[in-house]
Amino acid sequence: MVIFIGGATHTGKTLLAQNLMEETGYPYLSLDHLKMGLLRSGMLELTPESPDADITALVWPIAREMAKMAIENEQNLIIEGCYIPFDWRNDFEDGYHPKVNAVFLAMDKSYIRDHFSDIKAHANDIERRLDDSSLNLERLARDNAKIIDSCRRSGNLCIVIHGSYPNAANLAQEVLKKISQ
Repeated sequence: MVIFIGGATHTGKTLLAQNLMEETGYPYLSLDHLKMGLLRSGMLELTPESPDADITALVWPIAREMAKMAIENEQNLIIEGCYIPFDWRNDFEDGYHPKVNAVFLAMDKSYIRDHFSDIKAHANDIERRLDDSSLNLERLARDNAKIIDSCRRSGNLCIVIHGSYPNAANLAQEVLKKISQ
């Protein structure tokens, strides 16, 4: 089984992947690690500040083919990052579909407004962010609203965080329950 975890920045994708790994034993790949490996190698002219669409065009085909290889070899894999397109299903022939699941994380506007300082405080819980100065409440709210709307339009599973952030282990259990239905 392959589990894709997508969503906006700062929603807890990597934390969820870490908890799913601990729960299932499935390894996970961070698309940010792949992106930075490619960028730091000097093989590309993109930068970390390049538009997400440009980075998605670079890392998604690699992640997609890694997912197919995992399925073909009857292996399990979690792939997380903000570079998973909403139309990901179109890149997998029908035979792959039963073995591929995707979940997107998003925060509603009231959660972002009420917890913005907490969101920033937890930004480095799993990965160290070198520069987080461009994060602001308006951008975060806009990006998360786009995720929610895109999931609705594409039929992707979206877990919307509101009220309080769920315990990470409980969130992993919720995801596993939803994708097994």
